[in-house]
Amino acid sequence: MIPSEPQVYASLSGANRVWAIGAIRGEAERLAALHDELRGRVETGDRLVYLGNYLGVGADVPRTVQEMLAFRRELLSRPDFCAAAIVYLRGAQEEMWRRFLELQFAPNPGEVLDWMLGQGVAATLLGYGGDPEAARRVCREGAVGITRFTSAVRSAIHTHPGHDELMAALRRAAYTPQAELLFVAAGVDPTRPLSEQGDTLWWGSGYFASIGEPFGGFSRVVRGDDRRRQGPEMGSHTATLDGGCGYGGALHAACFTLDGRPVDWIQV
Repeated sequence: MIPSEPQVYASLSGANRVWAIGAIRGEAERLAALHDELRGRVETGDRLVYLGNYLGVGADVPRTVQEMLAFRRELLSRPDFCAAAIVYLRGAQEEMWRRFLELQFAPNPGEVLDWMLGQGVAATLLGYGGDPEAARRVCREGAVGITRFTSAVRSAIHTHPGHDELMAALRRAAYTPQAELLFVAAGVDPTRPLSEQGDTLWWGSGYFASIGEPFGGFSRVVRGDDRRRQGPEMGSHTATLDGGCGYGGALHAACFTLDGRPVDWIQV
């Protein structure tokens, strides 16, 4: 069953083809280079899905988000593009960043912070002018000190127009209405329907590589993040577009027709 919650899942209605962009992880220059390639290949009826993990790890998180917003404005200036044609999914980096901004509510904030910083959140915090060591210190001050710190980070984010709005617009997954294509950040649990996936969508699972038949009737499930870092893969009913961007690897994008065929590919 396909969920019908437009604020949670994005329906790519009217799509002829769908472009999907893998995990970016703060690599603004690679994203700009990919957009340079993509702008001449996007056709009328195409849809564009960013598969999560825009933040974290790389050197320039704010500029990455700014590049995404600028390309969105460029596409929306075309007469054949509408706002619903561009979708942003929630990845693990965006979920960790959300939790960081609510760190004062964590039961063990110091431990949670140390783990998140090591997973890539340190780069996002530095990008918005924060200091990871200062964050560690305020964890020893309790909820009041943490709240003061995260409020200052929120204020810094507010100085970047559109960044808050983009994070508020993130979706769990995107799909074509007739269940041809499903797009997720990191994976699915094939034993559960899409509406019951929960955080598997952005944390992934060990099941993805073993999917050998259509999940939920979808011809192909496309993800942008592979925590195993094994590179792009094209299975019979799955696709992984993680080239290791942020970790020294390339950024990938692929275009799929509604029958699940990859018909174009960009690597930068």
